[in-house]
Amino acid sequence: MRIETACQAAREDRIREECAIFGISTRLEEAAGITYNALLSLQHRGQEGAGIAVLAGSSIHCHKNLGLVSEVFSGEILAGFPAGRIAVGHTRYSTTGTNAIRNVQPFVTEYLTGRIATAHNGNITNARLLKQELQKNGLDFHASSDSEVVSSLIAYHSLKSDDLLEGVVQAARELEGAYSLVVMGSGNQLIAVRDPRGFRPLCLGENEAGMGVASESCALDSCGFSFVRDVRPGEAVVIEDGRIVKSIDFAASANPGICIFEYVYFARPDSVIDGLSVYEARFNMGRTLAMEHPVKADAVCGVPDSGIEAALGYASESGLPLVPGFVKNRYIGRSFIFPSQSQRESAVQLKLNPLKVNVDGKRIVLVDDSIVRGTTSEKIVRSLKKAGAREVHMRISSPPFRYSCHFGTDIDDEKNLIANHMSIEAVQRKIGADSLGYISVQGLKAACSRCALPFCTRCFTGYPAGESRYGRKTQLEEES
Repeated sequence: MRIETACQAAREDRIREECAIFGISTRLEEAAGITYNALLSLQHRGQEGAGIAVLAGSSIHCHKNLGLVSEVFSGEILAGFPAGRIAVGHTRYSTTGTNAIRNVQPFVTEYLTGRIATAHNGNITNARLLKQELQKNGLDFHASSDSEVVSSLIAYHSLKSDDLLEGVVQAARELEGAYSLVVMGSGNQLIAVRDPRGFRPLCLGENEAGMGVASESCALDSCGFSFVRDVRPGEAVVIEDGRIVKSIDFAASANPGICIFEYVYFARPDSVIDGLSVYEARFNMGRTLAMEHPVKADAVCGVPDSGIEAALGYASESGLPLVPGFVKNRYIGRSFIFPSQSQRESAVQLKLNPLKVNVDGKRIVLVDDSIVRGTTSEKIVRSLKKAGAREVHMRISSPPFRYSCHFGTDIDDEKNLIANHMSIEAVQRKIGADSLGYISVQGLKAACSRCALPFCTRCFTGYPAGESRYGRKTQLEEES
């Protein structure tokens, strides 16, 4: 009988993001410890593996493994890092390449005149072609991740030009797809790069001792950095001795578009991305839902943790009281197993137990961020009704998922997306809700209108004309 972990079970019916990156250049010899703290703040973006690489002289010391940040790094391991002022870190969720230690980042790549450590967030759609070209030039590969290809490509161009920045820029111009990068070189440089679309977030922070680069501003906050700005789409920023020494716009920001699901689910609510507070965006989504899909009800509940902020917005706009609908078990952990089918079916209630006193005999508006396969929503609705809810009206703060994503968001195969082959009415019947309302694409964009960039909404609407070249998956795992 197959044994499933809670993480594996959740993966089947929840959208996942690929990873988080962090880099630091400081005048303090505490780079490893600061990076560890940053990765703890970014753990929500990836829970399958973690790694830190520290520059000490001309050497790079790297430790990485499968597991959560706190599992990978003990106090003894952190104390074993050399005193260093530059470091990069990574938390991983695998979308390209299997969940194996060889695919955990950062990747350390050595070449004739130097060595680099690279951490990457996103998905490179032409990685297979790039890998084949690099193999023709004698480069060896040990992982099945597109991130190893990125690191090797940077090293290849850095050797040719004898300049790390030039190597990074030349590599970036060859990459297709989505990428935010932090690259640490043996010449005491830290380089932050964001792809020309700006698909994945990347921001800069500073304090009196140096600078940090992070996927989200919450990591900068937790490490004592003041937010400076977001890295622009198509920009490479060079940091030395804790300060920016150079910035290059290596590609025109044509058709920029950040993944709008950063605001719906991926990012922490205390982060600010491209000028927009994630909390504010989710609150606005809830308000929009209340305007687009009002209903007679007694109370509003949010599904922990992803639906809480939108539920606040719905309650504010509708005038209905917001009440806790569930108690979340935060101590199940990644290793919790379900050895039988009946236990697997009750897994959701083991993690989210209805608060009967708040829902019994009431008409409940239940707010969540998304419906993927529908299995989790069905179990949550059933659990509320079992706890005595008279009616359950489901409200979703993203439009229906109908299409897969090839930019590093782990959306299931389209044939498994319930909205891809069912009408909204059919989905409602499937999950057992008394009504079902999704936010519209227009409403979602309006809720996020203070963002400085346009949005990619391909998973809801399909690829726009002229962008079919991004429709390739790398499928490097097939080569491993």
